[in-house]
Amino acid sequence: MSQVIEDKMIDEKLEWSRINADVIASMQNPRRAYWITLLVCIAMFACAIAAEIYQYKMGLGGAGLNNPHMWDMYIATFVFWIGMSHAGTLLSAILHIIHAQWRKPIYRFAEAMTTFSLMTAGFFPMIHLGRVWNLYWVLPYVSDRGIWPNFRSPLVWDAFAISTYLSSSALFLFIGMIPDMAILRDHTTGWRKKLYGILCLGWRGDDRQWRNFRRTYMLLACFLIPLAISVHSIVSSDFAMSIMPGWHVTTFPPYFVAGALYSGCAAIMTLFVLLRYFFRMEEYMTLNIMEKTTKLTFAIAMVWTYLNLIEFSATWYGHNMYDKELLLDKAYGPYAPIFWGMIFCGMVAPFAMCFQKLRRHMPSMFVLSIVLQLGMFLERWMIVAPTLSMSHQPHQWDVLYGTIIEWAIVFGSFGWFGILFLVFVKMFPSVSMYEVKELCFHLKHEIEEEEHEKKLAAQKAGSGQAAGTSGAASPTGNPGLEGA
Repeated sequence: MSQVIEDKMIDEKLEWSRINADVIASMQNPRRAYWITLLVCIAMFACAIAAEIYQYKMGLGGAGLNNPHMWDMYIATFVFWIGMSHAGTLLSAILHIIHAQWRKPIYRFAEAMTTFSLMTAGFFPMIHLGRVWNLYWVLPYVSDRGIWPNFRSPLVWDAFAISTYLSSSALFLFIGMIPDMAILRDHTTGWRKKLYGILCLGWRGDDRQWRNFRRTYMLLACFLIPLAISVHSIVSSDFAMSIMPGWHVTTFPPYFVAGALYSGCAAIMTLFVLLRYFFRMEEYMTLNIMEKTTKLTFAIAMVWTYLNLIEFSATWYGHNMYDKELLLDKAYGPYAPIFWGMIFCGMVAPFAMCFQKLRRHMPSMFVLSIVLQLGMFLERWMIVAPTLSMSHQPHQWDVLYGTIIEWAIVFGSFGWFGILFLVFVKMFPSVSMYEVKELCFHLKHEIEEEEHEKKLAAQKAGSGQAAGTSGAASPTGNPGLEGA
C-alpha cells in the first residue's frame, strides 16, 4: 500500500462494491496464521477444562485454596476480564456520540471483544464459588421457602453487573450489525444466506428503517455509558466496602474504571494488529487509525498513573498504619517483583507511545500492547493478593503465587476468549461495511469542499491582482476615473 494512503484515515476513493467484496472475501479466506491461532486457543482451553475437571473432583483444596486466600487468582482474573470488556462498548458509545470518524472501521471488533470478555469473566465467580451446581443461589428467583439471596454479598452484585452489562452489550453489538447482515444476505449463498437473512430482521434500507436505526443506536449508546461506569464501580465495591487494608479506599470506583479503559484499549491494539494481518485489512485498519488509538491509550494510561500516584500519596501521608505497612510490603516484600513489574509495564512502558515511529510500527505496537495488558493483570493481582497476605488476622499471613491448577484455568480463559472472538470474525464482518462507506462519503465530500474553497480563494486572489495591475496602469492612479 502506498505511503500516501497509509497517511490517510482511509482511502476515500474506495468504491462501495469493493468494500463489500473485500470484507466478504476476508471472512472466507483468512491467512494460515488465523487457523494456527485458532488451534492454539483450542489447546489452551483444553488445558483449562482438564484443570477444572480435576478441581471439581478434588475440591478447591486441589487448587491450593485450602486457606483463607480464597480470592487470589480467580477474582483477580475476573476483574481483569471485566476491565478488558469496558473499552469496546464504552469507547464505541462515547466516540459514536462525539462523532469521531476514525472509530468506524474498528468499532465492530471492539464491541465483540466486550461481549466475549464478559462471557469469559462470568466463568470465574462460578469457579471461585466451588460448588458450581449452586450458582443459581445468587439469582433472585421465587422460592417456596421465601428465601432470597444475600444482597450484601459481592457474588450477588457481580451476578447483576455481569448479566445486565452482557445483555446490553450483546444487544448493542447486534443492533449495529443489522445493515451489514442485509448486505451479507444479498451477497452470499447457501446456509450463510439463510442465517444472515434471519439476522437482518427483514432490513430493506429504506428511509424509515434508517431513521429508526439511527435513533435506536444512539439511544443504546447513551444508555451504555452510565451502565458501563456503574458496572465496574460495582466490581470495585467488592473491595471498597470491606475494611481490609488497601481496599477501603474511596477512589476505587474511578480508579477501576480508568484501569478498565486502559486494559481494554491495550486489547484493542492487540486485536487491531492481528485482524489487520489475518484478514488483509491494511486498507481499512490503517496506520492513521492505529496512531489515533495509541494516542487515546496513552491519555488513559496517564489518567490511570495519576490515580495510582494519588493512592500511594494518600496512603503514605495518611494516618492508617496498616495501609502504610501494606504499601511498604508491596514495594519491598515478597510481592515486590510483581509490584515493580506493574509499575514498569503500566506506568513506564506507555511512554513508548510518545514516539511517532513506534506508533506507526505494527510489530512494536503489538509487543507494547501485550506488555500493557501484562501490567494491568499484575495490577489486579496486586489489588487482591497482598491485602489477603497482610490482613488483620494472623492466620491469613501467607504468600500465594497460584498453583498449576489455577494458572491452567487462567491460561485457558484466554483460549476461550480467543475461540469466541476468532469464530465471530470468521462468521461476521469485523469491519462495519456501511460505516466505512459513510466514512468514505464524508471524507470525499470534505475534500471536494476544501478544493472548492481553494478555487474560490484563488479566483479572488486572481481578481485582486488584476484590479491592482489595472490601477497601476491608470495615469490618474484611479481605475474608476480611467474607465470613465
